[in-house]
Amino acid sequence: MNKIKKMKMQPLIKAGIIGAAGYTGGEVLRLLLHHPSVEVLFAESKSQAGKSVTAIHSDLIGDTELTFTQDNKIFTDVLFLCLGHGEAAKYLIANPPSSTTRIIDLSQDHRLGSNFGAEKAMGKAVETTTLSWVYGLPESNREHIKTARYIANPGCFATAIQLALLPLASQKHLSTDIHVSATTGSTGAGQALSAGTHFTWRNNNLSVYKAFEHQHLGEIMLNLTSLQKGFDKTIHFIPQRGSFTRGILATVYTTCSLKEEEVRSLYADYFKNHPFVHISADGIDLKQVVNTNKCILHIHKKGDQVLITSIIDNLLKGASGQAVQNMNLLFGLKEETGLQLKASVF
Repeated sequence: MNKIKKMKMQPLIKAGIIGAAGYTGGEVLRLLLHHPSVEVLFAESKSQAGKSVTAIHSDLIGDTELTFTQDNKIFTDVLFLCLGHGEAAKYLIANPPSSTTRIIDLSQDHRLGSNFGAEKAMGKAVETTTLSWVYGLPESNREHIKTARYIANPGCFATAIQLALLPLASQKHLSTDIHVSATTGSTGAGQALSAGTHFTWRNNNLSVYKAFEHQHLGEIMLNLTSLQKGFDKTIHFIPQRGSFTRGILATVYTTCSLKEEEVRSLYADYFKNHPFVHISADGIDLKQVVNTNKCILHIHKKGDQVLITSIIDNLLKGASGQAVQNMNLLFGLKEETGLQLKASVF
């Protein structure tokens, strides 16, 4: 039972969450419980079935009386898949969706087989069904999202990096290799414990992983080339594990012939109708976006190199917040609905 009172001027969107006990599932649940137009019908978790939601997400005490369930057959208007990579595809094979349910998949299972605009992207997707997936980055694919049935939610690194590059790609200004260094918080690795996520190793530490071959590179390239046909340069991406809980700071630089004020104007124009992306004239830091659905960009030019710094919360704009943003578009709501969140700067 959802204890938060909703305005019932119009029928509430009925939502279900698969994998609701994890980080992304928990964030989706928090957002939907406070969303003015949504009723959460169930939160499914195989590992926690039968337990109260607040036994796992203790910050929701007083907000809900839901219990984690398993193998739901309840009708919903929208279903959020917050499962591990590979598990979302298996879930859909075992549980074919109804013809009226919209699906938002937060895993990477369907991103490389998504529609990135006017054309079908070429790339390998996990073998599932014949469902037609649309790539859920509103800042590049908003109109396709509005009419979609199935949304492949972007990856967190992919979101931060693409938002730093979309304006340049849109005007065919990507001409040389792109260099990216990006650091993510520990929640980016999920809840399962490993040597790389354990507090005693991660605290006061910094490390590189999956250099030049991170799985998000595929979706980044597919989306950029849908905007700038023929772009065939390399993205040199160095991901890092940070000693903090949540957030991504990405520094992205490449050659650009435009003057700095021209780059700023290009970015301001591209994002002028996108409520969650903001351009800062001053230097930026992670606390400005943590616990929000914002992306803040800072632009700096030195010689022929343009540097774009991009910051997001990996669990919100990089995952669950963006999923709710996509849901809002699917159901004709303002993108900001239920996502006007406050950063914690102190």
